[in-house]
Amino acid sequence: MTTSPPHYEFAEKYDPEHARKYFHKHNTGFWRRLSTWREIGMARKALVMAGRPASVLDLPCGTGRFWAMLTEAPQRRIYVADNSQAMIDAGLELRPRDVTARIEKSFCCSAFDTGLPDNFVECVFSIRLLHHIQQSEDRVMMLKEFARVSAGTVIVSLWVDGNFRAWRHQRKAARKARKRGADRPRDRFLCPRADIERDFAAAGLDIIGHADFIKYWDKWRTYVLRVKK
Repeated sequence: MTTSPPHYEFAEKYDPEHARKYFHKHNTGFWRRLSTWREIGMARKALVMAGRPASVLDLPCGTGRFWAMLTEAPQRRIYVADNSQAMIDAGLELRPRDVTARIEKSFCCSAFDTGLPDNFVECVFSIRLLHHIQQSEDRVMMLKEFARVSAGTVIVSLWVDGNFRAWRHQRKAARKARKRGADRPRDRFLCPRADIERDFAAAGLDIIGHADFIKYWDKWRTYVLRVKK
């Protein structure tokens, strides 16, 4: 029996106007620029841990924050995909021509069901997606799809516990729940490390290593995973 991909409302907000705002948001302001610089550094380190893959699928690619970094390997084949065609289009329009020219092909698809062939690329590169996925079974479904599409490695980032900002986030979330009610919708979630690492195993992925935004301080962590074949 085929299981339908789960539906998440946050994926519906990226129309053309929102996509352009998203692009400019991450290119303005000192703290956002600093955050992008650090995340690119984490991703660069993760790609080295992954063995400098010759082909990468950036999913979700958004408006291409990581495309220039992915092109640093001259022979790398780069594919990009997102649930929003508007986000892809904004990236292709607004990023430098020498960067977008390196993209082999773009795909509009769900991360739960890409429709791409088995072993399509050496590495699936997925930054800033898993922290939107609250349910373990949904995370495992997505990770299994990444493992199917990748012939070698998977790179993902998400919020994890075990650091100061995660502790502060949990306290703040608890206060909001008491004031406004626990049924208030959220679209970003902190995941205990034990839980996500159990999800990796359930999806057939071994941990190679990880990179933290700032160890013991920040909740962003990038994992590098090896696909069991």
